[in-house]
Amino acid sequence: MRIRFIGKGTPLSFSATEGEEKNADVTLFGFYDEEVSYERELKGETRFFESVARLSKTQQSVVACGCITDTKGLKRKSVAVAENGRLIGVSDMLNAVDGAYASGAALRVYETGVGRMGVVVSDDLRFPEVIKSLAVCGSDFIVCPFGRMDGIQSVLLRAHAYCYGVPIYFCADGYCMIADVSGEIVFASPQSPVTAEYLPRKEYHLVETRRRGFYKAR
Repeated sequence: MRIRFIGKGTPLSFSATEGEEKNADVTLFGFYDEEVSYERELKGETRFFESVARLSKTQQSVVACGCITDTKGLKRKSVAVAENGRLIGVSDMLNAVDGAYASGAALRVYETGVGRMGVVVSDDLRFPEVIKSLAVCGSDFIVCPFGRMDGIQSVLLRAHAYCYGVPIYFCADGYCMIADVSGEIVFASPQSPVTAEYLPRKEYHLVETRRRGFYKAR
């Protein structure tokens, strides 16, 4: 699998060079800081979601891009996902800390032509139950668009990929990484855009646990 990371820029401004066209299976952006209003998008006044869908068509790639969505004043951190020229969904961050943004409603695993893709939105990376849920629901790999990183993200990526057996692709402003199920960062780069080759693999183990007093004696 080929993954193109674009830490800076948006689908509105991105244009691949001729040599880079159509060579990525997944195109992963960081966060688009300007707000995307659902109301203005529906009226045709802005075309952010359309640009994400168009890019997926022209690049023949699954595209995931972080953005700030605005629903009549209710602002959330979100990720727009498109494939084959069609917007297939928008995932919201579930855990909003200190009231800066509103929380989202549900997790989603996307069925794509390159596998089942789980989406972790920004600071949801700090909550292990999010990654665990995506792993249990059968994600072949997980993508995580991020804003500015503060150093803890590489530790979290390694721990989550190792503990839950699913590789994670991470794209932030100025840095991108791939965490493998071995618990190692197998790719990291400050460049943007940059393309990495990686074969996703999942880790499975049969775990047996003994519990005392779990069942009521009859």
